[in-house]
Amino acid sequence: MSLRSEWTKILAFVFKNVIITRSNVFSLFEILFWPTIGLLSVGLLAKYLQLGPDMMAFILIGVISMSVVHVCQIDIAYVLLYDVWGKCIKHEFIAPVSSVHLILGSWLIGIFRSSLIFILLALFSTHAFHFDFLKPGIGALGLFLLGLFLTAALVGITVCILVLVFGHKAEVAAWSLVSLMLLICGIYYPISMLPAPIMGVAKLIPLTYFLEYFRSFYGFHSNLSGFLAKGYGYSLFYLGLAWIGLGLVIRNARRTGILIKLSE
Repeated sequence: MSLRSEWTKILAFVFKNVIITRSNVFSLFEILFWPTIGLLSVGLLAKYLQLGPDMMAFILIGVISMSVVHVCQIDIAYVLLYDVWGKCIKHEFIAPVSSVHLILGSWLIGIFRSSLIFILLALFSTHAFHFDFLKPGIGALGLFLLGLFLTAALVGITVCILVLVFGHKAEVAAWSLVSLMLLICGIYYPISMLPAPIMGVAKLIPLTYFLEYFRSFYGFHSNLSGFLAKGYGYSLFYLGLAWIGLGLVIRNARRTGILIKLSE
């Protein structure tokens, strides 16, 4: 197939997510309302507790990072969840497209929307809390955001796998997986505060290293090392496993008729 044909199929899923967002006003709450409320509430709490600039930076980096990951991954998750809710998921896989087009298309629109969220929250943080996200430089910020986007892709693909295995029951994973990462990866506190077994799990999650990397520019010292190497290494390794798992699940869903059952 030509590169133009492949790109057209990817853009088809970008356009699909745009239509879903445009036709569902409540999806704007997930894109704009909840991230803004989350940042404002946590930021005001930090000011009430009279936290210093360094602790304020620690918390704001975590809050904004989770908003970026959530908004990006939800676009990937919704590309199948809306079909499950609409009982038309079989049509997704009858069309001459593959999981590559589905994931990449939804990931691209997720990157676009989460980038807008990041810009909005970063500007708001600068104005309301005097926090400068550009302090580490454009290069470091770009590497940090790319890590967040890869983390979001991993979460989104995992949700898609769960949807194809468990159907409607898996929709809670679109929100619960991000909440679990909030507890484990040190969003509001260093992972050194966690019990040893849970801290061991945190060290296996890429988001932990991306957060530690970006926070290091604001004076926070970590017991971890090789932030970018480990963060990107784990991300690519897990994404490879997730991609293989998604292919196996789709093949099994076609063989066992799960796609038909989810469309009834």
